[in-house]
Amino acid sequence: MLDKFITPIIKPMLNTVVAVLHKRGVTADQLTMMGFLVGMLALPLIAFEFWYGALAAIAVNRIFDGLDGALARHANQSSSAGGYLDITLDFLFYAAVPLGFILANPEQNAIAGALLLAAFIGTGSSFLAFAIAAEKFQLDKPQFKYKSFYYLNGLTEGTETIALFVALCLWPQHFVLLASIFAAACAVTILTRIYGGYRTLKALESDGNPPVK
Repeated sequence: MLDKFITPIIKPMLNTVVAVLHKRGVTADQLTMMGFLVGMLALPLIAFEFWYGALAAIAVNRIFDGLDGALARHANQSSSAGGYLDITLDFLFYAAVPLGFILANPEQNAIAGALLLAAFIGTGSSFLAFAIAAEKFQLDKPQFKYKSFYYLNGLTEGTETIALFVALCLWPQHFVLLASIFAAACAVTILTRIYGGYRTLKALESDGNPPVK
């Protein structure tokens, strides 16, 4: 929900750093991999209750996630392969954070963590499945034209997810409450995406717009 407002603010802030990285020969895919590896450190850090260390790992992961796409565009190296790598590793990182909380306190966090993981599967699958169909119909990307594929809006997007992760690291004792609330919000996202995505594709097919093969 907030991505379309936050992204235009952050993008100009990355330009100077991106220019330096490009001069040093760093590639976008390298940033993607480095950011992923740092982000995955959050899993053991959370499991062993090093909350601020996990928060730092999450912050670095998100910074790198913003830099890799910006670097790819700056270097004219944007590609489907890079977009695929980026989104795949992002979803693995997203799953690692609630898993860390489950491992930290299985008795208290297992159910809420499982609900959150299931919600992430729902938001991710509804998001990516529509992106595939949108590519076939060559739908315009009105809000995120620089992305590798179509971004379907929702109540819970990347900005909200990172805000959740920050809150969980700052107040881990409230994991059950925060995870449950966010899972419920994800359920709204899933339902609206399925409904909106289905109606959109149905309308395109009814109008006689064949998908591009």
